Amino acid sequence: MSSPVAWSRAINSSPIDRGRLERCAQEIAEAGRELGALGWTPATSSNFSMRLDASHAAVTISGRDKGRLGIDDIMVVDFDGRAVGTEARPSAETALHTQVYRRFPAAGAVLHTHSRAQSVASRLYAARGVVRFEGWELQKAIAGYTTHESVLDLPVFPNTQDMSELVARVDAWLDAGKPLHGYLIDGHGIYTWGKDMPETRRHLEAFEFLLNCELDLLRLKGTPT
Repeated sequence: MSSPVAWSRAINSSPIDRGRLERCAQEIAEAGRELGALGWTPATSSNFSMRLDASHAAVTISGRDKGRLGIDDIMVVDFDGRAVGTEARPSAETALHTQVYRRFPAAGAVLHTHSRAQSVASRLYAARGVVRFEGWELQKAIAGYTTHESVLDLPVFPNTQDMSELVARVDAWLDAGKPLHGYLIDGHGIYTWGKDMPETRRHLEAFEFLLNCELDLLRLKGTPT
């Protein structure tokens, strides 16, 4: 496999803990296989990452089948999105991952998937710019929410190939003082994160459930206003 060689180079040139890198790669690969089996990562879409330290992340290599990941499908980037110790190419959306690690020092993992519910909801709510969850018990699955008597907003940002524009939109949301636990991209999918991979998986599954509930209600009641 190519990664152990690349990882050795990375460790020779930067203070990356190889043991942590291997553990993170294994967690990312396992998450990819499980999410792929759910049909949330079609056609090599989606990307996953974990924080390695204060300035590096392990992230999936571009174009790999996320349902069949091995540790050689994971690479290292710095928080400017530059590859470390390898010529492999990270996803074009790596900037969205590193933004999370910069803005949320406690964030340890980021998951981006393309389930059907996420993709449909992103189109349906694009004009409104947000999916608002109220009164759902599963809102309590999101860190910081302790009651269903709360409001949980999941913004929907316009899609663009210019990652700097998307980064700016996320920054603007946060700079306005609005809580952010995940977001949709129009016609695309969802980004969410947590302190570690289990919490991030929980957030992703909660958002997936909540989006499906909202879509079910719309089938019965009509389109959102």
